[in-house]
Amino acid sequence: MSIVKVIEVISEGKTIEEAIQYAVHEASKTVKDIKQVDVDHIHAKVENGHITKYRIDARISFVVHR
Repeated sequence: MSIVKVIEVISEGKTIEEAIQYAVHEASKTVKDIKQVDVDHIHAKVENGHITKYRIDARISFVVHR
């Protein structure tokens, strides 16, 4: 049996995929055994009628080892 812990993060990037990948990359610096990322919200920053950045609110799940 295993225990899974969940943390909430906010990340941004030029694309949605980049924002998600950056969230996982940064979290993996201090959290091991990441199993899943769930994106709750996607926000887009608009300047002069064009999307310049995407921001995501996500939950990252990882296994807790004893």
